[in-house]
Amino acid sequence: MPSWLFVVLCTVAAVGFFALGMSLTLMLKGHPIDSEISTNKEMQRRGIKCAVQETREADGTADCAPGAPLPGCSGNCGACDIEHGENS
Repeated sequence: MPSWLFVVLCTVAAVGFFALGMSLTLMLKGHPIDSEISTNKEMQRRGIKCAVQETREADGTADCAPGAPLPGCSGNCGACDIEHGENS
């Protein structure tokens, strides 16, 4: 068997194994895996924050605390974009 065929078969098997694992996780949990920092309750409980939010809090350039009046940066990593600044 040629070596390139072996590599292709291993790749297909790895992708299939990953898809099977994700499907089983979805079936057993009943919902997709929540990896977004802003909506994952376990990450919030542990105090994990978006990197942009942590940087702004450390620099004091924006009030990114949850419940802050700033609409673009309220603890939601998806809404707390890098380009958000004083002029927005």
